[in-house]
Amino acid sequence: MAIATVLSRAQHGMTAQLVHVEVHVGGGINGNMTIVGLPEVVVKESKDRVRAAIANCHFEIPVGRIIVNLSPADVPKEGGCFDLPIAIGILLASRQLPAFAANAIEKCELYGELSLGGEIRPVKGALLAALAAARVEHRLIIPAGNAVEASLVAGCNALVADHLLEVVAYMLGSASLAAVDAVDLPPPSAELPDLDEVRGQAHAKRALEIAAAGQHSLIFIGPPGTGKSMLAQRLSGLLPPMSEAEALEAAAVRSIAGAPIDLATWRRRPYRNPHHTASAVAMVGGGPRPRPGEISLAHQGVLFLDELPEFDRKVLEVLREPLESGTIVISRAAHQAEFPASFQLIAAMNPCPCGYLNDSAGRCRCTEEKVQKYRSRLSGPLLDRLDMHVEVPPLPLECLRTPTAQIEKSSAVAARVRAAREVQHHRQGSTNARLSTRQVERICNPTPAALTLLERAASKFGLSARAHHRVLKLARTIADLSDAADIEPPHVSEALGLRRLDRAQRNSTG
Repeated sequence: MAIATVLSRAQHGMTAQLVHVEVHVGGGINGNMTIVGLPEVVVKESKDRVRAAIANCHFEIPVGRIIVNLSPADVPKEGGCFDLPIAIGILLASRQLPAFAANAIEKCELYGELSLGGEIRPVKGALLAALAAARVEHRLIIPAGNAVEASLVAGCNALVADHLLEVVAYMLGSASLAAVDAVDLPPPSAELPDLDEVRGQAHAKRALEIAAAGQHSLIFIGPPGTGKSMLAQRLSGLLPPMSEAEALEAAAVRSIAGAPIDLATWRRRPYRNPHHTASAVAMVGGGPRPRPGEISLAHQGVLFLDELPEFDRKVLEVLREPLESGTIVISRAAHQAEFPASFQLIAAMNPCPCGYLNDSAGRCRCTEEKVQKYRSRLSGPLLDRLDMHVEVPPLPLECLRTPTAQIEKSSAVAARVRAAREVQHHRQGSTNARLSTRQVERICNPTPAALTLLERAASKFGLSARAHHRVLKLARTIADLSDAADIEPPHVSEALGLRRLDRAQRNSTG
């Protein structure tokens, strides 16, 4: 009888906990394999993949009973990443590999799904495992398909293998495995859409600049064809590039979701544009074993929801918590998982069901009741959490003839955005949209004249306390773009003008 232990990790939410894969080969002649330690179905099925891979690599299946313990026993295990460590553990425990071979994988973590022929296939969450292994200075043996993810982690000592026999040869000292080198980032492969392609809409462009500068949420309201989607697509070109820590966190979410990571664009902020038929699970994440959804895949980037009222109301309501907290907690009967969801929400909607309310050609046939029913699909609490509500009106035809050379480019706007964000991070360590209530009271202090203007507007339009704070945050961002130390009346006035729905709701009730 013999016992062998091989290291691996189990992904749970945004953590990768160390797992000891303990293999015991005992007496008997049945040759059964039992896997214990809260394995999910995919892990339980690994015994058949592992047995076939071992046999097809010309090793023997141990005759005695095989027990595989994934410790700690109270942590759920899922995925095919345990195939490789289980196979190596069986070969060591059955003494088909000499005792000295275990020295080669001391303080080394193994990951990989095995094919029936012994090929090692890529797994989800390898970047998360690489980050965790680098912190404790463990080596990794990973599939070649996961090499890109490991290359993003500074200080990660990773080796790649394509086949079970390659790992065996490495352990015996008869061959080496290729090391994963730190990546040398190439230039971006494609340019982002530029603002100079959008004709007119100066007010909407100004709102987009303010949104980028302070990381504020924004909804565009206007008829079809006025440029709402074009404007939203150009927000990414105004945002500063992610720091390495931000990029790694966003890439880790993609790794957990099984999405590919492109070396040319991994430092670019995500841009997600789910269709309005997306379910709540697709949006926030979930499933039997929680996986990140669209809001987490948009972490550190932009989430654009076109035709906002067409989304299921339950889907929209789940956005309220992550908009405030920057995280999403997915609860199941047996466990919880928390994923980051610090996204910048940009939305678009028509003014009425047909889209042509108040059209000069009289194309709208919507009754007032239909308009109110359409707008009521968006709850008051959700609208209250959106920093800006901006109209995007139809364009005069002459605006379409404006030469591109006369329109400000994204690079010029991005420079102002970058300067404003540097001011914010130097002052409070975050963007203005992420200010806490205590920070708003300390940082967003308007002058007496500006405070008087804000109080009058709050009384006239019936602003809630949350809306009051959001106006202050907007005014602070506008002041930062103007390089102003204090919030002045023009800053408050512009901020109030960017919340159209506050005025519309007041007019409809009064």
